[in-house]
Amino acid sequence: MTDTQISPSFTSLIEWFANKEKEPKDWRIGTEHEKFIFSLDGLRPVTYEGKSGIEAILHYLEKIYDMSPTKEQGKIIGLKTRDGASISLEPGGQLELSGNIVKTIHHSCVETNKHLEQMLDVTSKLGLGMLGAGFHPTAARAEINWMPKGRYKIMKNYMPKVGDLGLDMMLRTCTIQTNLDYLDESDMRRKFRTSLALQPIATALFANSPMRDGKLTNVQSNRALVWTDTDPDRCGVPSCVFEPNFGYEQWIDYVLDVPMYFIYRDGEYLDVAGKSFRRFLSSDYKHEFFGHTASISDFEDHITTIFPDVRLKGYLEMRGADGGPWSIICALPALWVGLLYDSEALERAEEIANQFTHKDVVNARISAAKNGLNGQIGSLSINQLASQLVEIAEIGLKNRRKLNNKGEDETIFLKPLKNIINTGLTQSDVVHELYYKTWNQDIKKVLEYYKY
Repeated sequence: MTDTQISPSFTSLIEWFANKEKEPKDWRIGTEHEKFIFSLDGLRPVTYEGKSGIEAILHYLEKIYDMSPTKEQGKIIGLKTRDGASISLEPGGQLELSGNIVKTIHHSCVETNKHLEQMLDVTSKLGLGMLGAGFHPTAARAEINWMPKGRYKIMKNYMPKVGDLGLDMMLRTCTIQTNLDYLDESDMRRKFRTSLALQPIATALFANSPMRDGKLTNVQSNRALVWTDTDPDRCGVPSCVFEPNFGYEQWIDYVLDVPMYFIYRDGEYLDVAGKSFRRFLSSDYKHEFFGHTASISDFEDHITTIFPDVRLKGYLEMRGADGGPWSIICALPALWVGLLYDSEALERAEEIANQFTHKDVVNARISAAKNGLNGQIGSLSINQLASQLVEIAEIGLKNRRKLNNKGEDETIFLKPLKNIINTGLTQSDVVHELYYKTWNQDIKKVLEYYKY
């Protein structure tokens, strides 16, 4: 790779974000979801190697479903599908589908169903199962096997220096995410502020990780709680998003102040953990960076190491939800597409979001993680707000008028959330109730329940 210096005026970086702007007719949806893999015999996390390991899963998918492998140091670490999606490998062996960029949630759900059916095929043949939860319900951190990716080795060494739970985040969490477009800087600002302020409500709605180390806790989302003690420099709720003049330049300032992890050159990850990307911009400091200066590719890599609850990287990524069962995966894009892709819905959602300060949202992250729908944001009940947001999302999806071949619009994907609102029970609440009343505290029943 040839180093291409970035202008210290930020002009090229501002242009990079501006070039990602899209007209509403070109707005698309990307859905991502992660799941844990475990052995049916022994109910333990799997290794990378071995006849029933992660490597074997990837090779099977490559061969049987005609996928293209991604390799690092000769080891397969991911796949590209013929449909434009990718399967990637998370630090603890969690497998993630990063879906193709599609027009409707109908398309996204078809893609999700196809992927999970393929995964059921391979895992059943290898004696494995998949878990849909936000935090691994049974495995201790020491039981999880690290995957052979260079960036993870650097992160593994750095994480304990800046937080107590970063390794748990890497090894024991799973999420559902959705990625959405923006029209221009003003539209990006509105969507970013609104979705960031309302992210704790999504955390509560999708709370699905009450268990940790084989024991039921009083926490609704152990995944979300882990993020509060991972790395304060790169996680949480960036205050700049709430500033009146927030835009591309302010976001770039934030990104450049987040400490680096690595530089990628010639197939290798070079450890520069904790160093400043601002200094990396200047050739005056190239001696600190193995003789390199920053390229646009380095900036793109650096953004992938920043983990706020909403992230801008050429699109807006919603990051507040726990991993969950097959039935709820498509509800996450339905919620955020409904709220952000229709002008009427966005205006209503924005009115709610504008009530909250940066401090309100920071506090609400913890409240939602611990208490789910019983939490608070500002002085308001998350339960009440969740009901309002689902109603607004339904309006937005109806206004979009995107129909499947049965004539159904995208509101069908909100059904799991409407059920949560109507019963007042999150997925964590349901597990809590079943654990004591039906499962007799049998951990095998927990795994059976979470199994796809």
